[in-house]
Amino acid sequence: MTDSIQIKENPDDPSERKAMHRTGVAARLAGLPVETLRVWERRYALSDTDRSAHGQRLYSAEQVHRLGLLKQLVDQGHPIGVLAGLPMRQLEDMTVSRALPQEATDQLIRVALLGESLIRRLAAGGRDSMGLVVRASCAQLAQAESVLQDADADLLLVELSELDDSAVPRIVAARRACGAVAVVVLYRFCASATIRQLRAQGCLVARVPPEIGELLLLCRAALANARPPLRERRAFADAVDAPRPRRFSDEALLAMAAAASSVECECPRHLADILMTVGSFERYSAQCASRDAADAQLHQALQLAAGQALAILEDAMERLARAEGLPLPSA
Repeated sequence: MTDSIQIKENPDDPSERKAMHRTGVAARLAGLPVETLRVWERRYALSDTDRSAHGQRLYSAEQVHRLGLLKQLVDQGHPIGVLAGLPMRQLEDMTVSRALPQEATDQLIRVALLGESLIRRLAAGGRDSMGLVVRASCAQLAQAESVLQDADADLLLVELSELDDSAVPRIVAARRACGAVAVVVLYRFCASATIRQLRAQGCLVARVPPEIGELLLLCRAALANARPPLRERRAFADAVDAPRPRRFSDEALLAMAAAASSVECECPRHLADILMTVGSFERYSAQCASRDAADAQLHQALQLAAGQALAILEDAMERLARAEGLPLPSA
């Protein structure tokens, strides 16, 4: 029994035929596990497929293309329950090449490479691999944690032909070692359970793409969904190492809150309380213990966010103090 067959497109014209693929082939062409496609079809009725004489689903090239778009968008974090009902045009508009902001498209991505075949393909990729700046590379998974140490990469790009559960902790360790905020894992054969484990670790997992140029799109997709975003990570050093001086000390805020008791508006008192809380959290985030490099980056992001919120709230407090005639600290 073949996995793809030819059926008549026009019953009145025997010469007009189109290729139709059974479920296994359609899933493979779309980069999906067969089990996932069957679940999607059962839960969301993805496509109005034809049936073979034996009742098996048959997918056209257009339907396979739609499945590929769905898989790509799910990898980016979109829920399949929402995507399933969208028309093809909208799915195409949401794909990586059109959805990312121009600033992300134009950025160079610092990568750490893991996998002998990947290293060779990128070296031969020429212009197709432009946009990726290789900071370090390692051919063997077992050596990755030590070889990629302190690579200062934005993204860890992994290609392993066969993946199993034993690879997951080593990939996570390699990510910590090179300081990457995102990971793309490419495979040829991999169990669904292993893919789920990698995705639970925040990795974008996909089959090895046929063209080297597609790697750049996958890398951008992974970074677009990484936390913290790449543009924030590159601002961490300046923002965290040289934090903005606080405009109001806790003593000055308490003085304004006390002076506000003589006016009907209680906003100064409430805002002073919020400012002291946010300022305290900013200091706490800078001192909070971190489990690993990724955790340290998260706390840096929290400190940065608190500092930005503090600056906005201090502007609001100064405006409010002037409007209510409250004492402002001398410069």
